[in-house]
Amino acid sequence: MPVAEGRLDYFNRQTSAMRKERESFITHYQELAEFTQPRRGRFYIQDRNKGDKRWNKIINSRATQALRKSRAGMHAGVMSAARPWFALETPDPDMMEFAPVKVWLYRVEQLMRAVLNASNFYNMAPTLIGELILFGTGAMLHVDDFEDVARFYTFTAGSYMLGQNHRLQVQTLAREYEMTALQMVGEFGLDRVSPTVRRAYDNSDYNGWYPVTHFIEKNPEADETKKTAEFMPFRSVYYEPGGEKNPSKGDGLLKKSGFLEFPAYCPRWDVTGEDIYGTDCPAMQALGDIKGLQIQERRKAQGLDKMINPPLVGPAAVRNIPLTSLPGGANLYDGNPQGVKLAPLYQVNPPFGELSQDMQRVERRIDEAFYVDLFLAITNMEGIQPKNQFELAQRDQERLLQLGPVLERLHNEFAGLMITRLFNQLVRADLLKGGLAPPPELAGVDLKISYISTLAMAQRAVASRAIDDMAAFVSGLMAAGMTDAADKFDYDQAIDERAAVTGVPPRLIVPDEIVVQKRQKREQQAQQAQQLAMAQSAATTGKTLADTQTGDPSMLTAVNDTIKKRTGAQ
Repeated sequence: MPVAEGRLDYFNRQTSAMRKERESFITHYQELAEFTQPRRGRFYIQDRNKGDKRWNKIINSRATQALRKSRAGMHAGVMSAARPWFALETPDPDMMEFAPVKVWLYRVEQLMRAVLNASNFYNMAPTLIGELILFGTGAMLHVDDFEDVARFYTFTAGSYMLGQNHRLQVQTLAREYEMTALQMVGEFGLDRVSPTVRRAYDNSDYNGWYPVTHFIEKNPEADETKKTAEFMPFRSVYYEPGGEKNPSKGDGLLKKSGFLEFPAYCPRWDVTGEDIYGTDCPAMQALGDIKGLQIQERRKAQGLDKMINPPLVGPAAVRNIPLTSLPGGANLYDGNPQGVKLAPLYQVNPPFGELSQDMQRVERRIDEAFYVDLFLAITNMEGIQPKNQFELAQRDQERLLQLGPVLERLHNEFAGLMITRLFNQLVRADLLKGGLAPPPELAGVDLKISYISTLAMAQRAVASRAIDDMAAFVSGLMAAGMTDAADKFDYDQAIDERAAVTGVPPRLIVPDEIVVQKRQKREQQAQQAQQLAMAQSAATTGKTLADTQTGDPSMLTAVNDTIKKRTGAQ
């Protein structure tokens, strides 16, 4: 049945239960933010536009720098705007050999990348990755946009709550935030807001803030036969939590709409059992070292301060004498008969060398937790720098494998869902018609996604090296005189496989049917050339015989005479 009277209570109950489920993470999130990036996280609904000082607990900024490098490295390695990072494929490898299919898929990929570049995706994606590294969970909303086709919004920890289905997939999101009376009336209409907001708007109190909740879940009233948004597979509602209902609107909701696909992406670094929120992210693993480093930095500063400006002890005679600690300053007072004078109360000689070495070890552990050594491998390696991701994989394969589970989650819980929804948006916007209409061979075919980012390709470099090694091995056998070895190796297929592994644009690889045509044409040309050469040779031979003299004493006459004598012919 449709959303009716009392449904507001249902959403309030769901949000309350989700808030309780998230409650145990809030304290941990606050600590992660305070010691790493204090401006991240919204732990109170009123926590907005706060310009107060929040870096009080950070003395050594190593963790903040490590987070920044890790975020930049992972974004550049997984979904950089500077190079293609995904490709569309068919489940049937033989179909991918068909030129019209390959070219069409490539053109659609170019269109999708153009849409992402024109939108705010590459502004929001690094923020999402930063949330993932810092809090273990990220959240991004992907909505339709009239101007850019797609628009993206990244939320920070504490401002949203998640729920998952029986397959442990996140399919419920509730976001709590505040809007001004002016914003609410502009977004939802004056007839939808509560009487409190309406009174504020009527009294020109436009800038007062009021709580709003956005709730997205699988729609139990979904109906494919009905085309209105509220009957789509996923429903989206806005409401004022705990606020008085608008008497003219029985459901008490500000807005009702829907989505054909779940529009929120919530990647998690790692998940324990049936947990909803991610764990074991770099910031969580390094939190002990991060806090310990702040203590060490503080103690080192205190020791240096006491060594340079120690507490003093002296005779009572100097009690009322103004003293100066400036260089060259003179402190004059009557000396003590026992020789007691103004002097340091104690001598402090901190072991700065050992302390600095231990702090460096802690900083290295923080860098390792954030994978800084991996993301900066190209610039930090000694000797000849890696030329590409395959050489990087060869040098740093062990550390790349550590990122394997994280990349799989990022692909499955974020990138794959986003690419699928974006493709569907292009279809619904009629952008895949006319010159971009798919070839008939793709009718009813479900496409799949292949990832060709730097990190994905580096992890797949093993397959590329295997092809290279086998080609070199066969070439070596042929060079040693075993020319039949070429019959055992399919060079055409090796080129196709290598191109697929390395993400080479399909337009650069000639389709098999055209290769066959080219070879047949070369064969025909070679045969024609051979026939022409034979004809020319025969014509030359005939002319030579015709021009040969048969009268005495020609060589031909001598030959004939010799034959006659041997055969006894007259």
